Amino acid sequence: MAPHALCGARVFTGERLLEDHAVLVDGDRILDVLPAASVPAGFCRHDLGGGVLAPGFVDAQVNGGGGVLFNERRTAEGAKAIAMAHARHGSTGLLPTFITDHPDRQVEAVAAIRAAIAAKAPGILGIHLEGPFLATARKGAHDPGLIRPLTDGDVDVLLDSGIDTVLLTVAAENASPRQIRRLTDGGVIVSLGHSDACYEMASAAADAGARGVTHLYNAMSPLQHRAPGLVGAALDHGGLWAGFIADGHHAHAAALRIALRAKQGPARLFLVSDAMPPAASSETTFALNGRTVTSRDGKLTLEDGTLAGSVLTMDQAVRYAVDHLHQPLTEALRMASLYPAQFLRLDRDRGRIAARFVADMVLLGDDLSVRRVWIAGVSG
Repeated sequence: MAPHALCGARVFTGERLLEDHAVLVDGDRILDVLPAASVPAGFCRHDLGGGVLAPGFVDAQVNGGGGVLFNERRTAEGAKAIAMAHARHGSTGLLPTFITDHPDRQVEAVAAIRAAIAAKAPGILGIHLEGPFLATARKGAHDPGLIRPLTDGDVDVLLDSGIDTVLLTVAAENASPRQIRRLTDGGVIVSLGHSDACYEMASAAADAGARGVTHLYNAMSPLQHRAPGLVGAALDHGGLWAGFIADGHHAHAAALRIALRAKQGPARLFLVSDAMPPAASSETTFALNGRTVTSRDGKLTLEDGTLAGSVLTMDQAVRYAVDHLHQPLTEALRMASLYPAQFLRLDRDRGRIAARFVADMVLLGDDLSVRRVWIAGVSG
């Protein structure tokens, strides 16, 4: 498409909300953001008809969507199907998430993402490996029979994945500070989760290079006044980011509001979906490691009532942040775009609408519903 100007909507750059501005796009990149009256001659103007044009959402934890579970469809096509389902809800970039499973299946999953990235599949930014190096005491919906400690051989394999953005969730008690340092020195982003670690152990893992905490409050040692646990470390340690699931089921809104007040930076809280196949689809059941997961009243559970991911999409999470967490729209949008991009070290060209950034954008209506999405400048 020839260079063009997107006009007629308020523009949220990732920092400021601008009135009467236009976004100039050329191919897959943004050229500039400037007053609408200053659009150069020769640019075709597209009137968006109102709403808010914002950076596309970045989701670091997506197990599935559109009826597809990445663990079961470990192919580039499976990852692309998940990305396209979530793109309809504003997620222009995501990490397909492979949860605890057999080692040979993990090899297939990594190869699938490598192939998807090589083929420039829209929206695929890397991979999130959630397990199997977790704690059985905080296993959640993960199969305890497949959980095990991290070995030096595993570290070697992870460092040789051939994928630039690899996010690994580990329990601090199943990965040593030395192993965490090796991983982070090699470019792997380490997040602490499904862990019963004490505050001191979690803090030592963060000091060794762990960068984040996976789905804050869920499947981790809680905050107690004499034992702050992993939750306490997440909120107290200045270097730890934390994703959270804003669906009204995984954490009480008041608990999330408290966390937001406690965690004001430089590492911050950001939205994740933790989505499963029923997200962005009409499906109500699916199989996870041979167990049935059922969607009922917006909640996914195993037969014993254990939460098993969510049906959340990022546009729903943004609305929840505004309506229930009392966040300004601009901060809710940062939690869905800029902050996760910063956490994943992708913020040099994602998470903002600015010159030279990838043209990943979402147009939201006044009710914050998704009206239109652009991935690398292509509207769909």
